[in-house]
Parts: sequence; C-alpha cells; structure tokens
Amino acid sequence: MTDAERVLWSRVRGKQLKGLQIYRQRIIGNYIIDFYCPGAKLAIEIDGGQHYTDEGVREDKKRDDYLKSLGIKVLRFSDREVLENIEGAIERIWENV
Repeated sequence: MTDAERVLWSRVRGKQLKGLQIYRQRIIGNYIIDFYCPGAKLAIEIDGGQHYTDEGVREDKKRDDYLKSLGIKVLRFSDREVLENIEGAIERIWENV
C-alpha cells in the first residue's frame, strides 16, 4: 500500500464508516479496485502520478466506465489530496455511502 492508501485504510477499515464494510484491493472483473464498499456500490481509487499520464487517464476512464456499467460509483482522490486533507476525503466518502 502507498502512504495515502494506508492513511485512508486506517480511517475506513473495521466498519468505521456508517458501519459499512469496506474492502481493500478488491477484484471486480479484470480490475483491482483500491477500496470497495459493496453495501454502497462504491469504488474508491487513490491515484498516484502514473494516473495523470495520457495512458493513465485513458485506462482510468475505461475502468470507470466498466464499473459504472455495473452500477458502481467511482470516487477518485489523488495521493496528495488524501495525505493533505484526509478529513475532506472522508467527508466526500461519507456523503457517497
């Protein structure tokens, strides 16, 4: 796990968020999702620098479109956003579960 993933995981594991189970590194189709909450049909992705290249943006869109086709909402955060504003990230997740 990256530092940002560790920080977020420490705040959502063990049903800390509205009593909902959140899993990390969940396989859905051909993709590995950073965090997944089946009760809310919510995927949470923490994006590092590779996600901001042209190829990374294309691949993320393909993944997001696939997940949306399954009725799964996708929230994306940058590593920096999580590390610098974990409370804001938690609030945004809270609003979506």
